[in-house]
Amino acid sequence: MMRSTTASVIAALLLGCGGSNVYKEPEGPIPFEPTRPDVGSPGTVTPYTGSDPVVLEAQMKLPTGVDLQRKVILRTCGPTNGVCHNQKEYPDLHTTGTFADAINAPCNLQPGTYESVYDRCERVGDSFNFGDKSFPAMELGWYEVIVGAFVEYEDDDIPPVDAAGLHLHFKDPVPLDRSRATWGTGTFLRKFVNAQGQVENLSFANYNTRWWVLEDGRHLYGEVHDYQAEDVEELQKVGIIQGDWNRNGHFGARENKGVPLLNPGKPEESYLVARLRGHMQGEPIPGTRMPLANQPPSVTDMLALMCWLEGLDSNATSWNLASPINYAGCSYSANPQALNLVGAGVTWRERVWPILKSSCGGCHGGTNPQAGLDLLSDGAWTRLRGVSTQNSTLKYIDAGRPEKSYLWLKLAGDGSTIGSRMPLDPLGSGSRSLPADQLDSIQTWILAGALEDG
Repeated sequence: MMRSTTASVIAALLLGCGGSNVYKEPEGPIPFEPTRPDVGSPGTVTPYTGSDPVVLEAQMKLPTGVDLQRKVILRTCGPTNGVCHNQKEYPDLHTTGTFADAINAPCNLQPGTYESVYDRCERVGDSFNFGDKSFPAMELGWYEVIVGAFVEYEDDDIPPVDAAGLHLHFKDPVPLDRSRATWGTGTFLRKFVNAQGQVENLSFANYNTRWWVLEDGRHLYGEVHDYQAEDVEELQKVGIIQGDWNRNGHFGARENKGVPLLNPGKPEESYLVARLRGHMQGEPIPGTRMPLANQPPSVTDMLALMCWLEGLDSNATSWNLASPINYAGCSYSANPQALNLVGAGVTWRERVWPILKSSCGGCHGGTNPQAGLDLLSDGAWTRLRGVSTQNSTLKYIDAGRPEKSYLWLKLAGDGSTIGSRMPLDPLGSGSRSLPADQLDSIQTWILAGALEDG
């Protein structure tokens, strides 16, 4: 009945639109040839047959890249929808596909602050010129828009270095008169490869104003009238690439070989690995070690990640995450314990307690400590083993589990606790974050068992 009714309706529509008065249903198969990517076959490897329990455990629990993503990466970096690296922050790691996309992907697309950018993540900056031969296209190190009331300077004035307006900082001195203002249109350029394989500069933005050369000649200041505010906003929306994004004077793309998020064949030069370890080949990585609040990877987890990366073909353009991880041929299988993220040297009395006393003792000390938690007097370690008065389901410190330790969650500021992030700013402007090295020490201490001594 349903099929007959449907056919009648279609026939009526055809008649109403000038079609034939005889409706014929389609017959035979509908031709369809799907286009699917060739990911190759999973392949095989010789299994590890040694006696190291860590390698054997990794081979059993994490045999492929798919298992690594599902059981380690997802749990560590993006377990909650819309949080951290699960559809919220770059890189998105919540599926095997997005995890694979991180291979050879750039590592600084969304820095939280400029200080958090690693030199080896910096790319070649966009260029800037005035469109004449005396002013060649110059690489931009970094730029800043300082908001404030407009002040009109005379041509022969020297505006202060923090004047409200547009500030551009370059790798080399600007070829302009340093004694007075220059009126002109600045053009922002970006390099691209054309269809013939040649590198060209593409103009993508312009800004016309008066310019002054400041400081050592590498600092160019452009005034911003009230009527130009929207022009500057549009300029910022374009997404100018800064060659010295972290403003430390080092142009990473020119001084170092850049590193991607995941470097096939080179675990030690993979940015995601470095963020977990806190260093890359002995060089400290800016920013707090990841993960911020979730349980960090174990030695077994790290072995799987390092062996998977080491086994990726650096000359390939696509990788099959279903392929088995080659633990038998992995160099890290010889000493898995060297991959332990916890480390040593962080003790309660010599490192952790002094941090808490100096940063938190103002509120959590004395005769009437905030929330009843005294961190100044003797017995602070014992008190931290107790249950939080703000959340009875969590201890202040749960040994080995930062993600279940109320004190750590308040210090990390991951949004899972009620109230402000700790510690509070003594100047009364809200909360603040402890320095990255201090957060790392506290997290390391908790991971290592939160011992009072040793």
